[in-house]
Order: sequence, then structure tokens, then C-alpha cells
Amino acid sequence: MTAHQSLPDLVLEPMVRGALMEDLGAYGDVTTRAVIPAGVTYEARINAREDAVVSGMQIAAMAFRLIDPALEVVTLRADGSACKKGDTLMQINGSAASILSAERVALNFAGRLTGIATQTAQFVAQAKGTKARVTCTRKTTPGLRSVEKLAVLHGGGFNHRYSLSDAILIKDNHIAAAGGVRAVLEAAKAHGSHMTTVEIEVDRLDQLEEVLQVGGADVVLLDNMDNEMLRAAVAMVGGRMKTEASGNVTASRIASIAATGVDYISSGALTHSVRTVDLGLDF
Repeated sequence: MTAHQSLPDLVLEPMVRGALMEDLGAYGDVTTRAVIPAGVTYEARINAREDAVVSGMQIAAMAFRLIDPALEVVTLRADGSACKKGDTLMQINGSAASILSAERVALNFAGRLTGIATQTAQFVAQAKGTKARVTCTRKTTPGLRSVEKLAVLHGGGFNHRYSLSDAILIKDNHIAAAGGVRAVLEAAKAHGSHMTTVEIEVDRLDQLEEVLQVGGADVVLLDNMDNEMLRAAVAMVGGRMKTEASGNVTASRIASIAATGVDYISSGALTHSVRTVDLGLDF
């Protein structure tokens, strides 16, 4: 997967179309209709008002084109690229009314997704020089998971599972409800497909020891462990499965977590606690 990866327009269009319909309401853009004379054309630009890593340009362009296929849309900063304050990311030429009607949806998507890509890039930078990969989680905005996870890729991160159907991920509540570590692992081995990855969460070293004894897991999620415990867990595993650190993962801790030798560091903050980047559309 590259930083400039995109999704098929067919996947994105229902999402963008729904956002436009929500914004246009029952009667369309009454302000633009009232004050912008027919036939007025303009050149508009989406400008960055702070340094960032760009995401959402594919979606922003789609918003303008769905409103008016006659608009000329030129992307100047590709998704996954870095930009500086004042850089122009996109240029739109054509009907002023059409540009104004699409503006807010385009900026809402682009600002939020650029925020995710930018924060991801900051996290990834802290793990540089180690083998640890920074990944997102399923803690995404309902209905926006595909594009938020795409923004993580644009920021240089990696994706965890996209849905509950992607892999078997046994969490603490599964263990409690099923009767313990051995019970859930034996059930996973008995009923899981040979094509399905199995990951199990532990928060204590004695649980990890039981996981290693029973076998059947491909990945162990080391939940809410301090760095000393993470190092001990990595040593116990000894390469027999992949290790993932999760819980209380902040930008200030990434470097020290990565130094423990874990393979993956997952953080819900990449998508659920992101700050929207300030982008503006200027005529």
C-alpha cells in the first residue's frame, strides 16, 4: 500500500452524495440561488492554513463534480503529500454557484481526513528506526471508516482490521464470557477458517504464558502494559507470534513503546481524537 493509495469512485460516491444531499436539504442552496447571478464564473482555490499531510483530495474533487460535472477541478497536492501553510491544494474553475454549493462538504471531508493523515504521520515519525508499525483501530466515525482508514495510510500508518469479519480478535470480554484463555483459543482453532488470523488480548504476563502454552494465536495484543512489561512480554513470545501494543498510546509514548521490540502499535486516537486541519476555499 502506498501513501498515494485511493479508493474506487464507486465506493466513495454514495458517501459523498449522501453528504451533499444532507447539506443541500429539501430546497438546495437558497443563499447562492438568491445572490449569485446566473452565469457568473470564478476560479477558487483550497488553501492550507497550516502545515499538514494531505488527505481527502479525491473526495473533495468528487463533491465538486457531483454538484456540477462541468467544473474544472485540478488537484495540486496529492493525497499522502506534505504541504505547508499557504500552499494551494486544489484549484476549481467554473460556475461560482456550483463551487459554493459544494464548498462545505468538500472542506469537511478534506479537513478531517487531512487531520487524520497529519496526526498519523506524527505518530509514525516517533517510531522511525524501529520495526514497529503504527496502526489504527475500528474506533472510527460511523459511515466513514473506509476513508478514515485510507487517511491513516496517507499518513504513513497501517490498518488494523476493517470490520468484525476480517479476523478473529479475542478481547477480554470474550475471554470472560467464554470461560478463559484456553476455552477461547480452543474454540477459535475448532471453528475458525484456516484463512482467518487469530489475535488474542492479554493484560498480564500469566495470561500470556497460558496463550503460549495453548497455542493457536497468530498475534497477541498486549493491552495497557507499561514499557517494562512490554519488554518482558516480547521476550516471552520470542518471535513465536506477532506482538501488538495497545491502550494508553499517545504520541509522547510511541518512541518508548516502539523501543520495546513490539511489531505493531495500535491507537484509536488516530481516528477518534483527531483535530481537523484548517483548510479554506478562497475565490
